Amino acid sequence: MSASRSARTAVYTGSFDPITLGHLDVIGRAARIFDTLVVGVGINPDKQPLFSLEERVELVQASVGGLGNVRVERFSGLSVAFVREQQAQVLLRGVRSLTDIEAEFTMTLANRKLDPGVETVFLMADAAYSHISSSLLKQITPLADDEALLRFVPPPVVAALRRKLPDPAHA
Repeated sequence: MSASRSARTAVYTGSFDPITLGHLDVIGRAARIFDTLVVGVGINPDKQPLFSLEERVELVQASVGGLGNVRVERFSGLSVAFVREQQAQVLLRGVRSLTDIEAEFTMTLANRKLDPGVETVFLMADAAYSHISSSLLKQITPLADDEALLRFVPPPVVAALRRKLPDPAHA
């Protein structure tokens, strides 16, 4: 390990559009494993985001506020470059399904070629959250009440979803 990189710092990157209880499950468990966890909120060029980068950073910050060893940063570009910028050597990835594992496997091989000093560590999402996705949230938000949404997202996200995806019957 390079003296400038810390094995006790992990970086968890994603678009977090929006952050979900599945993300928070992974973040909370990683915060117990690592001394410092940096949540990197980035831009996925393959996705049309519901929330702006600034909104996503604010929602993640509001959702992880109780975790003293977690900090939230915005980033652009390659995840391994961001890990390097954070002087870390661990890239944390959350996986929900076999489909996720297949895609993450390919990305891990590419990341290893880009920076062999960055190790990818996977945490499986708790089964209670493995079905949650941004697509699902966009589908159910206009029809679900706040109590139902709280089964999928942390409280700060509910109001933000309501602003972005109002109930068409009340619009």
